[in-house]
Amino acid sequence: MSGRSGAISHTTLHEATKGNRLPSWETTVEFVKACGADPAAYRERWESANQAVRSTGTAPSEPPPPARDQRRRLRPAHLAAVAVVLVGAVVLTAVAVNRGARPAAQSITVTSSPSLVAFSPAECPVPATNPPWAAPLYEGDKAEFVEDVTLPDCTRVGAGETVTKVWRLRNAGTVPWKGYSLRRLDVTQQNHHCQTISDVPIADTQPGETVDIRTDVTTPRKSGLCYVRFKMVDAAGAIVFPGNRPINFQLIVG
Repeated sequence: MSGRSGAISHTTLHEATKGNRLPSWETTVEFVKACGADPAAYRERWESANQAVRSTGTAPSEPPPPARDQRRRLRPAHLAAVAVVLVGAVVLTAVAVNRGARPAAQSITVTSSPSLVAFSPAECPVPATNPPWAAPLYEGDKAEFVEDVTLPDCTRVGAGETVTKVWRLRNAGTVPWKGYSLRRLDVTQQNHHCQTISDVPIADTQPGETVDIRTDVTTPRKSGLCYVRFKMVDAAGAIVFPGNRPINFQLIVG
């Protein structure tokens, strides 16, 4: 796997599977890529595992407690993290702590994943839900949704067509957006899903400016409801607004 990755050592990959700590996101990316999968499809699961591990109260910089009884107390969090990550085909041993991770307030907790639920056209629009409150990644950063420029919720689109979705957002904070993108939260895209790129680029946007964000969407050949969610991330792939609801599109196909 190390040879296939070309970017991570055998030792690091070995440590990721030993069961001593939750691998960093960078290690997870290389692990997933070495298995031939798309890292973007596992970002949300890693965030959930990270949050579960942090609930133990262990400081990020501390090594796993060596005492046997301490390890027992951490076991429920280990199981919660493993349960989240093992949903996909790639197995990541989720335990202990993630060194160098951001503060817990900047993590996003996902109690349920709408992308795993099959909605029907009759349920459109799907009610929006907010994740738990969390501070923005960068102090003073803020985004406001302005409008759906194209394809408002519940627009009907033919099966097997490619259309362009455009959202308009405003940089309502004091932090310039440079290298930001919208990252798709869904699991690996299947034939019955609406297909998009995993990361939709956002043009550099200064505070006070609006920006149109566009992505091509190819609808499946089967009728139904496409409900696809995205979260804004920075150039390093960190979630910028963990406390904001995801941006989404909802299309009735057929």
